[in-house]
Amino acid sequence: MSGNNVATLSLAPSFGFGDRIGVATPGHVESMKRAGHGVLPIYPQQSIREMARTRRQPEEVMDDALRGMAQAGWTGATGADADHLKTTEDVDRTVAAGFTFFTIDPSDHVDEKSDGYDEAALRRHFDTVKDRVDWTDSYTGKSVTLPNGTAVELDEEAIMRAAVKYGIALNEGIELANYIRTANENAGRDYEIELSVDETEQPTTLAEHYIIADQCLGRGMKLVSLAPRFIGHMEKGVDYIGEVGPLEKSLEDHNAVSELLGPYKLSLHSGSDKLSMYTAFARATKGRFHVKTAGTSYLEALRVAAIEQPDLFRRICRFGRERYNTDKATYHVHATLEGVPPVEEIADDRQLERVYLERWEDVPEGVGFTEAGRQILHCTFGSVLTDEELGPAVRDCLDAYPDTYTEVLAVHFEKHLAALQAGMP
Repeated sequence: MSGNNVATLSLAPSFGFGDRIGVATPGHVESMKRAGHGVLPIYPQQSIREMARTRRQPEEVMDDALRGMAQAGWTGATGADADHLKTTEDVDRTVAAGFTFFTIDPSDHVDEKSDGYDEAALRRHFDTVKDRVDWTDSYTGKSVTLPNGTAVELDEEAIMRAAVKYGIALNEGIELANYIRTANENAGRDYEIELSVDETEQPTTLAEHYIIADQCLGRGMKLVSLAPRFIGHMEKGVDYIGEVGPLEKSLEDHNAVSELLGPYKLSLHSGSDKLSMYTAFARATKGRFHVKTAGTSYLEALRVAAIEQPDLFRRICRFGRERYNTDKATYHVHATLEGVPPVEEIADDRQLERVYLERWEDVPEGVGFTEAGRQILHCTFGSVLTDEELGPAVRDCLDAYPDTYTEVLAVHFEKHLAALQAGMP
């Protein structure tokens, strides 16, 4: 299909709509028509690992989104996010499909244990990486005052910890960015890059953010957005876990780093359903942000089944419980099977939907199981969609009730976009 609508979005506020099945774009478009003023969409978006789990190809992701845009009458621009790229092969596949926004994920090379090292352990680990990290001396003893007045001290410990935690990952990210540049130049296309360093247990410090961004920009990376690991918890399928006040202050500091060195956008990954923090996020970034969602559109697809074909929804919930402990391995989630009652104990179909799908603030008093239910269904999407019976059944359900899917998505994302609008300048 034609990719005439696909463009780079630069520093405009943007919102990514992941679609794991291929028929969600009309609902995404409708939400943008209702509440997306001032925000640019990214409709074609899927990570390489999601493509593997759903057995889709980059060309399918692109074509399905463009088809849905045309069907829904969207004539404006869209970005196209090739998400969580790790290899040059991933880049080649997504460049060939016409993607314009390349999210680099070097998380395999991040030392997640580094924040817990005492001084002796930190020095031992630093000795193993220092020959591959050539920037440490350039920051020694440096103090940076950010535009908002916050001081960032780059003392010896902060520099060593940044080198141990992110040094090798940063090398990998810059190398892949150079490949992305060459691949797009050869294809004659414009492009932009996001760097993701959010998939760690410990937050990204201001010193680490400063060094990462300074190195990326200094080495020619076309960095349009950066996804640090923010304070609190951004778990899949549920709202922000943490206090919003301290988060907003931290976001203001991270945004000040981006203003000083860039500017570039701050990016919120696992952005689905984080309604309590969206306004603070938009306000702290002064409207220069990217939000990435994915699994929530799949959960809304299951809501269509719950509404229109409750027997199918019961089968999916039961199957999800069987798969959850295996499928959750690559996610930061806290839900357990013990946190939600088995399907057989919930006779009423509407109650089953509430327990397994609604956000917890919408659950009637006394139910209290929804966080676990949503995460169980979220993490098992790949197993459901590739199951020889359930996968086709979900798609058939959405094909049979397209208007229901469009409406539940529009209502759902209208809440997301309205919360962001409330914090924009």
